[in-house]
Amino acid sequence: MTTIEMGWERNKRLHFNDIVENYDKMRPEYPQEIFEEVINYSNALTGKHAVEIGAGTGKATHPFLDAGYDVTAIEIGSNMADFLLKRFSGRKGFNVVVSSFEDAVLQESSFDLIYSATAFHWIDAEIGCPKAFRLLKDGGTIALFRYNAIAANGDELNDEIQAIYEKHYYSYYTSDTRPIKKSKKDFEKPSEIYNSFRFEDLRTYGFKDVSMKFYDSYKVFNADEYITWLETMSDHRGLPDSNRKLLYAGIKEAIIEHGNHNKIDFIFQLYMGRK
Repeated sequence: MTTIEMGWERNKRLHFNDIVENYDKMRPEYPQEIFEEVINYSNALTGKHAVEIGAGTGKATHPFLDAGYDVTAIEIGSNMADFLLKRFSGRKGFNVVVSSFEDAVLQESSFDLIYSATAFHWIDAEIGCPKAFRLLKDGGTIALFRYNAIAANGDELNDEIQAIYEKHYYSYYTSDTRPIKKSKKDFEKPSEIYNSFRFEDLRTYGFKDVSMKFYDSYKVFNADEYITWLETMSDHRGLPDSNRKLLYAGIKEAIIEHGNHNKIDFIFQLYMGRK
């Protein structure tokens, strides 16, 4: 029997390189409180030399540059890297390494902060976590954060959209798992930490003073915006053309029929530890 991939496999992580502008436009912004928390946590013991894993279009880069950090941005996509270089042209202390984090050549025990924003799940954690530990100075911080879209089970529009997914998404991705509403307590479970970051506990890799915090946010999309946002998801881009077109057409029609707005709730998750 042929195994169907689910679209989130590591070999798909370069797909963002083809959608740079839409990625930057449609992905949600991170709450300022996340950056303040990371800076407060890391500044307690260390200096201001940082590595960003999977920098993308720089949504999580400028707050650290603004706070005085030197940032080495690791970005595997050449188009994303070009975008970063243009966005932060002339910014002191910023440079880009075009590489996967696993393959990036960086000096060990040299960094005060290593962070990653909605990107660490693309890293092989058995390589990435020990490498991050080695790269950090004693007392240095690892900060991993991401956003989680929260299922609106019981909401009429959400239920209609899920029915469309059953026809055109799960007919290809033959998974028994369906979106369910998760709480902050759920995201603290080892199984959910694994789903978020591809490992279960920072302590396993020697990190201490481990902390997890959450931040609530939301974004309202019209039908076209929502489809463009979905097109930044690797699983959706991995659908056959026929499935994807029917899926998007059905979702767009449902949103328009519900006033042409779709409110999506997010829980932003911040997971930190020290060397």
